[in-house]
Amino acid sequence: MSQASCENYGSQNGTSCLCPPGFGGSTCSQASCKGNLFQGSQRPLVSGTTNLTSPDCACDSGWTGTGCNVCASASACSSALGGGSSSTGDTSGINNTMTCNTTPRVYSSGQLSCQVVNPTLQALYPKAANLNIMRTLDSSLTPSPNVASQFGQASSVFASLFYDGVEQFYCKASSCTQNINSTSTNGVEWQCSSLQCTCRSGTAFCGAVKATDLTQTINSLTGDLGIDCAEPDASTGKAKCNFKQQTLQSLFGQQGLGLDGCVFGECVRQNVIDGAAAGSSSTSGGSSLSSGVIAGLAVVGAIVLGALGLLAFGFLRQRAARRVKLDDMARGGVGVKWSGVTLSVPLINTNLFGFRLQGKKRVILNNVSGEVKPGQFVAILGPSGAGKTTLVEKVLARRTTTPHMTGTVSFPSTSSSQNIQIGFVPQQDVLPPQLTVYEALLFAAQLRLPESISQVEKRNRVEEMLELLGIAHLKNVRIGGTAGQGTKRGISGGEMRRVSIGLELIASPDVLILDEPTSGLDSVSALRVAKVLQSIAHDPERPTAVIASIHQPSSQLYQTFDTVTVLSKGNVIYDGPGGLEPVRAFSDYTPMPQGYNVADYLLEIASDENRTPEAGTEKGSGSEVTLKNEGPVHVGETAPTKWRPGSEYATTFLTQLEVLSGREWKILKRDKTLFLTHVIVSSVLGVFCGGLYYKTDLTIAGFQSRVGCLFFLGALIAFSSLSALYNIVEIRPLFLRERASHYYSPTSWLLSRVIFDVLPLRIVPTILVSTITYWMAGLSHDAAAFFKFLFILVLYTIAMTLFNFLLGTLFTNGGIAILLSALSALYQMTYAGFFVHLNAIPPVLRWLQWLCPLKYTLEALSVNEVGSGLMIVDVLEGVPVNVSAALIMDMLFGFVRNSYYRDVLVLFAFVAGFGIMVVGVVYMRVKER
Repeated sequence: MSQASCENYGSQNGTSCLCPPGFGGSTCSQASCKGNLFQGSQRPLVSGTTNLTSPDCACDSGWTGTGCNVCASASACSSALGGGSSSTGDTSGINNTMTCNTTPRVYSSGQLSCQVVNPTLQALYPKAANLNIMRTLDSSLTPSPNVASQFGQASSVFASLFYDGVEQFYCKASSCTQNINSTSTNGVEWQCSSLQCTCRSGTAFCGAVKATDLTQTINSLTGDLGIDCAEPDASTGKAKCNFKQQTLQSLFGQQGLGLDGCVFGECVRQNVIDGAAAGSSSTSGGSSLSSGVIAGLAVVGAIVLGALGLLAFGFLRQRAARRVKLDDMARGGVGVKWSGVTLSVPLINTNLFGFRLQGKKRVILNNVSGEVKPGQFVAILGPSGAGKTTLVEKVLARRTTTPHMTGTVSFPSTSSSQNIQIGFVPQQDVLPPQLTVYEALLFAAQLRLPESISQVEKRNRVEEMLELLGIAHLKNVRIGGTAGQGTKRGISGGEMRRVSIGLELIASPDVLILDEPTSGLDSVSALRVAKVLQSIAHDPERPTAVIASIHQPSSQLYQTFDTVTVLSKGNVIYDGPGGLEPVRAFSDYTPMPQGYNVADYLLEIASDENRTPEAGTEKGSGSEVTLKNEGPVHVGETAPTKWRPGSEYATTFLTQLEVLSGREWKILKRDKTLFLTHVIVSSVLGVFCGGLYYKTDLTIAGFQSRVGCLFFLGALIAFSSLSALYNIVEIRPLFLRERASHYYSPTSWLLSRVIFDVLPLRIVPTILVSTITYWMAGLSHDAAAFFKFLFILVLYTIAMTLFNFLLGTLFTNGGIAILLSALSALYQMTYAGFFVHLNAIPPVLRWLQWLCPLKYTLEALSVNEVGSGLMIVDVLEGVPVNVSAALIMDMLFGFVRNSYYRDVLVLFAFVAGFGIMVVGVVYMRVKER
């Protein structure tokens, strides 16, 4: 005879099968009827049209549950084993006394029988459904070792589901562990792996009705299995259990398939119970941390330790810098000499298609030479377009890169130091409007003077500078803004110009260069500025070479110049002493009318189209070169005096961050408009959104509203972060000036912006609007879910802020940056998964979802919401629906279950990517060029 094909995972025994308890027959396909567990193959079986609901299969006294596998008394166990002695069933017995364990805990091999309670299943299958489960911990401890094989392998589970008394499917799992007190008081949790289920073909669940055929679903139940049972009710002796598996959890929620009316029964000897009780400490206890939590804590710990390590390293560098011995800051004696400087720029043409094409070169400076000695105040005159700004800014101050330049620029010095510091004052006054005059100068002193100078000395130097500039009476007056900046006016234009000069003088430059310091000022204010510059140049203790391009000076202003250089169309037509010397030099060309301003006379000559190229010149002499660029010359940023060897900044990174943070804090305190606006708007929108989705119910429509609420919060963050872009565009000119003057590194500036922009203006409003909306909308009441919800929104807020930082630094035109930010927000809303199902997007466009931060944010928020055990309770066309919200989430939006931590990592990647790009763009593009 051929070997039998065993069902219910029976084992081969020649031509027949060894069947699990409750089944028999040659193939283990027949359920047992009446009898008890210990009868084995002698137990009666159902036959013909009989099923377990038939009166003929009513359980004998002392046995209960579907199939009569659950003992109800100790006497039933004793009688079944033929022991002849009865036990009371309490736990006072010792040695080999037989007892019936009716608790959820298993000592050897226990049976439980439950009713399947689920409205959705009951709507499809209205008759009674029961689930029998045999949990085997150690079959060798069963009261009848000669039939131990009937109770399954050690650490295994066998389950079978009956519908209207007929078996529908059966399952088994192995490698099981029993945990006591892990989910509820006196409850038991079984965790198993290698789950396998088999559907019985032709049954109600498995093909009898094609429209409700669950064969594919049941046969796909694999992976891990969890069985949780609470303590039985004291009055009924019955308990609730949960049959947990991934597919079942996705259909019915985190608790899986709910079971009710569960009864437990296990025939076991008292000495087995006593032995297990003595070692109970090893099998009971709380749950341990998951590997994901441990990994997350490890990452957080590594970040914290890394931050503390960097802080300690910065502190050590700061202390070392404060012990550095200084060079003589008042050495002076540095001049400037340039010869044969020729500079040209390519003409840019744009073709029909908008492409930029380089054409011929335009000569800006043509073979220009000159010299300024220490203690001289030199004015560079000339009409508009003569090349004054190019000479002082690109050539002498070396503020921008000019590839098409030849010639020699040198700085003759009477000092042995090879480090030359050049102070440059641009034409426009770019100052922090919220600071006072004293605070602005102190800020420059703290960053541009070496670490080893004490704060008292720096403050004294600021006081001296205020006296020198004649603005001591404005010490505590805010600088204010200019017309069109949207800030209140403070000091006058002339006073602003003197503050700008002070910002450069505070660092004790060897050479001071200014681009049109008197432009836009009245004659009185211009004269005051000129006298300040003259006093700086003629300082007997530290004579300084002062070079200024001047546009149309008054006669009094002209008299303050020691020497004059006149440019015309990029050529030097005069270079020599001031006063009336230029008049004598050009007397043969055209005489100056009596009483005429010499400066106006020179400008008329320089503007004369019929003038001959050459005119008399007079040049001084100076010592030889200490720093030289010989053509072709690449003119880059001027290296400041290195108060700290190996660094281009006078202070360490930690000091820069401290001083920048102090300034940002002052600005935030004094201009509360933006912060208060964010807070008020967040509160109003939180109440509005919470009211719009107030106490959302658990229907399918209600779940869609929940996701809509989450989407609204994400879209709100995307658009509100636009103000971060405006802030960057607004502060960009100040950063350009301070970076060109080597106040601080771009990294320290970015970090201070992140601290004082992201935290008060982004994270605080996000937490505010999210918290109000969360509790008003009635989202998950689990504390862990709430904080995970906040964590995702904070991550998205940081990502969007850094993205807008990137646009603000990448584009000098704020309008373009704002347009691209708004368009990116619309793109994110499209691909977030709320308006269109992600799987319904055509493949050619579907890939764009992976570049959408809002998609990962909304998915994580939705998964977090359904992950708290959210169940949909609804009625569709009269059919009750009680399924997991995860199933509806997948159907409506296409979000992936259990993707929360993946989405967290992706958002971290966006934050890191945008952050790195911002740093790169700031280093490469946000500088004077």
